[in-house]
Amino acid sequence: MGIRRFAQLDSVWPAGLGRRLGAMLYDGFLVTAIWIAVTIVHVAFFRFVLGQQAEEIGTTAFDIWSLRVMLLFFVSLFFIFSWTRGGMTLGMQAWRLRVQTVDGYSISVKEGLIRCAVAWLSLLAFGLGYWWVLFDSERRSWPDIASKTRTVVLPSK
Repeated sequence: MGIRRFAQLDSVWPAGLGRRLGAMLYDGFLVTAIWIAVTIVHVAFFRFVLGQQAEEIGTTAFDIWSLRVMLLFFVSLFFIFSWTRGGMTLGMQAWRLRVQTVDGYSISVKEGLIRCAVAWLSLLAFGLGYWWVLFDSERRSWPDIASKTRTVVLPSK
């Protein structure tokens, strides 16, 4: 998975808040599906591999925190993989959005990790990191700024 230069660089423009929220809503359904799958595997592991009784699962701090870490890990992996592979998640494809470097290249794993970490912080700050798009002259969100990337709108085909 090497870094590659995207096409159509002269015909893209910075993504506004509406499109970003639309893509986030679509991706929210995928995140929910990932969380359901991870939770099923987690519960099955505790029940059938570790031999816990059904009513005991989720009652210890280890049970709870191991699930939380797994949920965060697998959703972050989904986003980082999608961004570094083609610059977009499924929700971003539907809204014709792409994440790229300032120079128009696909982002690296390091940039993806930074983007993902700051995205979680942006959401924890009641979405302020995304509302920032309304105030930034280049329509950048906190994840864009921190990772030195851009979220752009692709032209219609």
